[in-house]
Amino acid sequence: MRHLRVGVAILTMGTRPAELAALLDSVAKQDTPAARVVVVGNGSPLPPLPEGVTGVELAENLGISGGRNVALARLREFGDVDVAVDLDDDGLLISPDVFTRLVALYAADERLGIVSFRIADERGRTQRRHVPRLRAGDPMRRGPVTTFLGGGHGLSLRMLDETGDWPDAFFYAHEETDLAWRALDAGWKVLYEPELVLRHPWTSPTRHAVYHRMVARNRVWLAKRHLPAPLVPVYLGVWTVLTLARSRSVAGLRAWCGGFAEGLRTPCPPRRPMRWATVVRMARLGRPPVV
Repeated sequence: MRHLRVGVAILTMGTRPAELAALLDSVAKQDTPAARVVVVGNGSPLPPLPEGVTGVELAENLGISGGRNVALARLREFGDVDVAVDLDDDGLLISPDVFTRLVALYAADERLGIVSFRIADERGRTQRRHVPRLRAGDPMRRGPVTTFLGGGHGLSLRMLDETGDWPDAFFYAHEETDLAWRALDAGWKVLYEPELVLRHPWTSPTRHAVYHRMVARNRVWLAKRHLPAPLVPVYLGVWTVLTLARSRSVAGLRAWCGGFAEGLRTPCPPRRPMRWATVVRMARLGRPPVV
């Protein structure tokens, strides 16, 4: 079995020092120790960090994508990391064997690119939006999927060397889907493993002020970057109908429409349409890239 080393990347905006300290403590208590731990202050100063943890303070907030790319660059500089683990700064690893299980998964399958953790709150509940399947079903059912959860996951650095890192321009929203689609198109696997748990407070994505605009803009960019031309209007049409049907906020819908228009008029290169074989593969996995 291959000996693989884990590197941990955590973004923070300096607003959760107690939660960050608890998370770092849970990382330190893992049976399989992380080879490196990098904490990025995304446009904010960092609190004092434990010995052995590398801190990087950015002068401006680069968003989730940009901040995680900075962390990846630092992990690569060390040269001793095979799997990068991204964790939300208000999450917590409640089991000490998360990294042990993760390393075993990657060692057993050389084409495993992404492993999505299960997100659960203090009562063990997993929100519907945290199950990366079109039909959520049982959140304890593991298996291959077409996207993954940003709050807790593992990424093969070999995969990233082939597919590229996070899409900087996205800033926030759908960056996981962008990365997952590139991975699938390059022949890598995305696995949802509910036994790997990140405890996280029960929240709503709309707590972020830029949520509606970014979701709409980046949805358009996803289609323009990755979908075969005939699927672009289908994908955007389906999501427009779904958004109109689900919207409960006039202000939110107005922001969504503004973001949609921004996505249409602005480029987000490069455009590399996925193969039709990837479209078929995604459909067989339960989520064709039209919804």
